[in-house]
Amino acid sequence: MKRTLLATVLSLVAATVFAHHGWSEYDAKQPKRLTGTIEESGYQQPHGFVRLKTADKTWLVVLAPPGRMENRGLAKDMLAVGGEVTVYGYPNRTKPNELRAERITVGDKVTELR
Repeated sequence: MKRTLLATVLSLVAATVFAHHGWSEYDAKQPKRLTGTIEESGYQQPHGFVRLKTADKTWLVVLAPPGRMENRGLAKDMLAVGGEVTVYGYPNRTKPNELRAERITVGDKVTELR
């Protein structure tokens, strides 16, 4: 019984670690600042996100975990569809429409995400 429980816990931890991507897939040598309109947002684990429509394309912007965003004052309702935001971050090396945000500006509020 104890071994079964231990095996289950270890497999869940391993699955969670495996599902979480590393930050090395983002190019910190090519920072970008994007301003656009939120088309979709998610305030979920392991990371929040926004789909950001800019002048030239739509980006998937990976944000921080919800708990960190909440602790730093970025509430879920601040990421409402139709809102304008500016993000600063690093593009994904292999996914040309994805960016990992280091900070996000909503109105005059700047939130550091990392």
